[in-house]
Amino acid sequence: MALAIFIEKVYHKRMKLPSFIHVVSDYGPNDLANSEIVQRFKYLLPQTEIYPTSVPSFSTLTNGFIIAQLALHNPGKNLFIYGNTAPRTDDKKQRYENEGEKFKYAKLTNGVEICGVDAGWCFSFVKPFIKEFRLINVKNHGSQFRSRDYYPDAAVGIIKGQKNKYLGGQLSQKDIPAIPPKRIAYIDSFGNLKTTIRHSSVKLKPGTRIRVVINHIYQTGYYANGNFSVKSGDLAFAPGSSGGDNAFMEVFLRAGNASRAFNNPPVETKIKIESF
Repeated sequence: MALAIFIEKVYHKRMKLPSFIHVVSDYGPNDLANSEIVQRFKYLLPQTEIYPTSVPSFSTLTNGFIIAQLALHNPGKNLFIYGNTAPRTDDKKQRYENEGEKFKYAKLTNGVEICGVDAGWCFSFVKPFIKEFRLINVKNHGSQFRSRDYYPDAAVGIIKGQKNKYLGGQLSQKDIPAIPPKRIAYIDSFGNLKTTIRHSSVKLKPGTRIRVVINHIYQTGYYANGNFSVKSGDLAFAPGSSGGDNAFMEVFLRAGNASRAFNNPPVETKIKIESF
């Protein structure tokens, strides 16, 4: 038994298999679909830890935002990310056997590998860091549940070094759309609204009075250096915890819930910041 465990560990190390796979998808956190995907990966890679993170249904913006945050900041050694948000909006006509957006592979400059559906903004946040971008040769129709039935096997094949089998030629990155400006990218469990606005683009002085406009709802607050530099009950527009050195800005209601203050806007909603 000890020998078998030793051999398995040596194989795992020699193949440089990831010790951790993030599954980022628009299945609910307690959805059966998420459980089935995790179970499929554990069947294929029993020694690897699989962790699912859910995004709102069909939100490629949030999918891309989370993938970038996980891939670019404290990624850990041999991190692998599996992304699946496939709204199938690339073609408005009837789809042949549930065909949808293509499954693609990206390797980043820091070595993190991503296999994900190339839909909307899924690859937008990591676009500047992609050094290898390829189509994955995998069946793309015939199942409503491609992310369980086809994609994990291809992803694990790539992980195990079968790139000649599963990867096509290099793809141009020019069709990956830019990050849309002034949108809500993510809403955390505290109701903080993480936006696509970079700190470097904000030309305000700390303490400046501002008006935040979301879906024709106006709230006043302050531009702040940090979320806790305003008093309880104040709305703040401040650099958030995501995005690294050039952080994405957040709308934060201290001792409250900013999302509720704006009537719970969905992700991808436009946001406007006005000073006065």
